Amino acid sequence: MNKKITRRIKSAEARGLDPRWNAVVNRDYDGRFVYAVKTTGVYCRPGCPSRLPGPHNVAFYASWRDAERAGFRACRRCRSNEPGTRHSALVAAACRSIVEADAKIGLEALAAAANLSRFHFHRIFKKATGLTPKAYAAAHRTERVRAALLGASTVTEAIYDAGFNSAGRFYEKSGEMLGMTPRAFRNGGLDVEITFAIGSCSLGAVLVARSTKGICAILLGDDPAVLTRDIHGLFPRAELTDGDAEFAALVAQVVGFVDAPQQGLDLPLDIRGTAFQHRVWQALRKIPAGETASYAEIARRIGAPKAARAVARACAKNAIAVAIPCHRVVCTDGAISGYRWGTARKRALLAKERGE
Repeated sequence: MNKKITRRIKSAEARGLDPRWNAVVNRDYDGRFVYAVKTTGVYCRPGCPSRLPGPHNVAFYASWRDAERAGFRACRRCRSNEPGTRHSALVAAACRSIVEADAKIGLEALAAAANLSRFHFHRIFKKATGLTPKAYAAAHRTERVRAALLGASTVTEAIYDAGFNSAGRFYEKSGEMLGMTPRAFRNGGLDVEITFAIGSCSLGAVLVARSTKGICAILLGDDPAVLTRDIHGLFPRAELTDGDAEFAALVAQVVGFVDAPQQGLDLPLDIRGTAFQHRVWQALRKIPAGETASYAEIARRIGAPKAARAVARACAKNAIAVAIPCHRVVCTDGAISGYRWGTARKRALLAKERGE
């Protein structure tokens, strides 16, 4: 904090001003109040980037509605009568900074660019995207390295193209980022071991596949032969093996989960996708059983309000049915459409969760 602001805080305390004035000086907005400036007739959020007013010209109100009843109008910069809008813009700007940066951006720099404290910025970023800034950056880097591995002539070239300064540092994280070695990923899953088996549930046939990290696919359908072709298409060069009797118990557990999704699935998942897909899927997993959200709402939750169509595409790419509950996403008007395994199954899953 610069010396001028520090002096203003001390001066405010010395004069016995409202303690909320410090939040205005710190630009630390937590949604509990707005402040109005008597000389301009405008009310703002404490996080507003506008020039600080004199403390003697400020009045505090519990909500923007109270401020408007007192005759003040909303600030055009922070749009303080639109809850969440200001923060959504800040988070979206931070996401762009992370994506466009050539080097790693620290939390301190991201918070400073948003004019917020480190703690407050971290909290609103996670609330909006479902990920911490560090996890979001890691997911984006994973997306970059996946794309680079598929296009580069060598693994080393791909590592540096993705922004890693050290091959050693990348290899420390490669298993976590890719679910396999970089060379195996580049070769379409070559040498990766995946076990699968097919069972029956109330929705038809269900294929369960597991890697060494966890469940990597739950596919639904009518024809087991089609599901078998699907799993080979997802992992074209992996070493696919049929499950044994022990694996059958895992399939039975998943079948029970599909038939009663509200009970949850306490099994590790091996989730593979782009950074954007991870953000969408993380948001989907936060929708409670029996409830729904629209594609547009999910887009807003991840800090990309104009990406409703991209959210729909991410849902369509989900290969882990029910455990990543894309069936809980509906149209804005509540209509059911766009499910990878058929809208009839989507309706049936929602009905099961609602106890219908």
